Amino acid sequence: MATVALELPRKRTSAIPRSIRRDPPLVRWGLTLLALLALGVFIVLPLVAVFVQAFAKGLPVYLAAIREPDTLSAIRLSLLAAGVSVPLNLVFGVAAAWTIAKFQFKGKSLLVTLIDIPFAVSPVVSGLIFVLIFGAQGWFGSWLIDHDIRIVFAVPGIILATTFVTFPFVARELIPLMQSQGSDEEEAALTLGATGWQMFFKITLPNIKWGLLYGVVLCTARALGEFGAVSVVSGHIRGQTNTLPLHVEILYNEYNYSGAFAVASLLSVIAVITLTLKKFLEWKTKEGASK
Repeated sequence: MATVALELPRKRTSAIPRSIRRDPPLVRWGLTLLALLALGVFIVLPLVAVFVQAFAKGLPVYLAAIREPDTLSAIRLSLLAAGVSVPLNLVFGVAAAWTIAKFQFKGKSLLVTLIDIPFAVSPVVSGLIFVLIFGAQGWFGSWLIDHDIRIVFAVPGIILATTFVTFPFVARELIPLMQSQGSDEEEAALTLGATGWQMFFKITLPNIKWGLLYGVVLCTARALGEFGAVSVVSGHIRGQTNTLPLHVEILYNEYNYSGAFAVASLLSVIAVITLTLKKFLEWKTKEGASK
């Protein structure tokens, strides 16, 4: 009887027609070619076109466009905005993920919803919100003017807008990871007399390190490439409030195509590096979760 029971699944599997278990070669190759065609047209071809146009007039012209003072100013401002917004979202993301994954409390679902707001709101709308709050005609505009404080059309506004649009990335990567890991190890550490900080640095942080780095990479890439919200609050002041994406737009509108594509190639390199790190960290995260 036991032998018959073990053989039943094998007989049922072999009874399934091969056409059902495996798609025809024409379907498989057709779908594969369609996917490769879409990938080439919408991703590879534009990426190649950026670098071809960037180096169309030679390396000296390319380097001159990169070394141009306004370009260097845009690079510095983009790095500054990312350098402030990413650490802020890192701290918030870890705290929010810890709270949501490890504790039960009233308003938990509301907190999760609030974290997702930057995904639902258009970046342009988020920029307009900051103008409404901190602009000259905004809620705090008169007070800011009286105290000679500039938020909108200045660096603080760019940092605020960048922080807002990158707000969910770290938290959204950590919440499901920490929920899947549970809290057994932390509870065991507390039972053995570990303090809260010891538990965090020796147990929680090592368990989430790859997911944390994954969220930071995505957050950094979005911060460097943000256009909509930053465009609204920046004022487009050359050499002062232009980030790299805004500088590309200005150069292109001035018909300086070599300079525009040269600066765009920097953003393309960042995108390629981000994708490479993303795949590596995805692999490390899955590897850590399987252990």
